[in-house]
Amino acid sequence: MHWYLDVLRKYAEFTGRARRQEFWMFVLVNFIIMAALRMFGLDMIHTLYSLAVLVPSLAVGARRLHDTGRSGWWLLLNLIPVIGWIVLIVLFAQDSQPGDNEYGPSPKETSAFPASTAD
Repeated sequence: MHWYLDVLRKYAEFTGRARRQEFWMFVLVNFIIMAALRMFGLDMIHTLYSLAVLVPSLAVGARRLHDTGRSGWWLLLNLIPVIGWIVLIVLFAQDSQPGDNEYGPSPKETSAFPASTAD
């Protein structure tokens, strides 16, 4: 859960890098919340929640792309139906660039949340 909350704390931080785990855990929790809101027929709350997490979603996506050595502008592929989404999923799933890159130090090497930390 700390991965989800960490992304929300970095609400509009488009600089730096995000590990795969941070990105995919945010996506998973986001998906579960949105599915639950839809399932219970809370369409208005679903819409408000979607708008509330739009900027953090873009920010963590840009940071994830930075981690693979790409510009956040690659997020514009979302505008291309199906093919753009598939390309972005592949890019998001790629491993981090080792060491420092132009977007900062590797989050794997400077992780604030060690793998052994339990919630």
